[in-house]
Amino acid sequence: MLEKFFKLKENNTTVRTELMAGLTTFFAMAYIVFVNPNQVAAEGANGWLAALGADGSKLGQIWNAVYIASILGAIVGTLLMGLYAKLPFALACGMGLNAFFCTCFVSGAFFAGEDVMTGYHSGVVVIFLSGLVFLLLSITGLREYIAKAMPDCLKKAIPAGIGLFIAFLGMQNAGLIQANQYTLVQFVNIKDGDWVTQVAPALVAFIGFIIIAILNKLKVKGNIIIGIAASTVLYYVFTLQVPSFDISGVGQAFKDFGAVGITGLLDGEAWSKAFTGAHVGSLFNAIMLIITFCLVDMFDTVGTLYGASAQADMLDENGDPINVNKAMTADSVGTVAGAVFGTSTVTTFVESASGVAEGGRTGLTSVVVSICFAVCLFLSPVASIVPGCATAPALIFVGVLMLKNFAKVDMEDMLSAVPAFLTLVMMPLTYSISNGIGIGAISYVLIALFTGKYKKKDIVVTIIALLFVLKFALVYM
Repeated sequence: MLEKFFKLKENNTTVRTELMAGLTTFFAMAYIVFVNPNQVAAEGANGWLAALGADGSKLGQIWNAVYIASILGAIVGTLLMGLYAKLPFALACGMGLNAFFCTCFVSGAFFAGEDVMTGYHSGVVVIFLSGLVFLLLSITGLREYIAKAMPDCLKKAIPAGIGLFIAFLGMQNAGLIQANQYTLVQFVNIKDGDWVTQVAPALVAFIGFIIIAILNKLKVKGNIIIGIAASTVLYYVFTLQVPSFDISGVGQAFKDFGAVGITGLLDGEAWSKAFTGAHVGSLFNAIMLIITFCLVDMFDTVGTLYGASAQADMLDENGDPINVNKAMTADSVGTVAGAVFGTSTVTTFVESASGVAEGGRTGLTSVVVSICFAVCLFLSPVASIVPGCATAPALIFVGVLMLKNFAKVDMEDMLSAVPAFLTLVMMPLTYSISNGIGIGAISYVLIALFTGKYKKKDIVVTIIALLFVLKFALVYM
């Protein structure tokens, strides 16, 4: 049955490979289960916003509701990607977008003198509307047309940029790269750093990365998941800690989800505040917020699809991902579903590339990921056992694999080289896939215009560039 539905042999894969790929992807992105509610609810009842005077009990309710909503949104979006688009990509609430959601609607409402719960619900309304716009673009095929109309240099640079971004993300998660007030970033301070919280995680990540590289060189199957498992063991050995299980808060999370999460869109005041609230400012601002969330979701998804598909050799003769329109439809439905449940934008995750690198080639990989997320609804410690420093090696290694795409860029032609370079470096430097694409598009249009190389087909990338100019000028993110 699985063979017939997912066409495993045709895609040169097996049930075991898809299972391993699904587990790899899940453990690489499992952090989102806890990070997303922290970001949206400003760390909850005992977080920084509560310390400033916001209603801690309501922030706690929001945290619990978003915890459940995040998982449900991931399940719905990932299942659709697996069963409808039949692609090995997973979805969850997007990083960056969740922090932006908090800034605009949760902490934004508090600083504007409004109730944080109303702010949270008004944000859900905006996400819901941006998801509907996204879905309309997908159903009509406009998203697919926009994606395929991107210049070839950007298509080749996007996967490499995502690879660099993923590697940077992994190094940050493990503490290999740390903040520095003078140089912005620095290497971990092994000499003076705390062993348990800084040095040990960094060493575990580096050793795990080398393990994966060695196993890959030796052509050992399952090298990434083996690397994650080995890194997990090393972490607990190095830190002399024992994994803990605490499921006492699961019942309350479901109660708060029913009380304030899934009911958010039914709050009439939230619909009014989404357009007129002091934290929003004006109707124009509300419209720009909807467009911004839609834009970022669109190009994060486009970037991830191109990057992961290139890694999996799942591009068509034109260099575009197969089933791209179905994938985008699944993504947009995931966003709408996430809003209905009560969370920020659900989008295709860059960490999907780790499962692809493990050999995932069909929707069965995504189904495995969704099952893992479903388990987290009731057994959240399953995800928390694996520390961030243990999944970091997988992300860094995938970055190595994806950077090879940049070798295909024509670096002799500045119309190709400059936009590709900016796309590559701006993704990690601005911590945003969509920003990298936007800056690359803007530079491409300007160089094409002033060198007489502008063509009729460049109208689409021009529109994209103009939209990003508006985004950068009017909405800081």
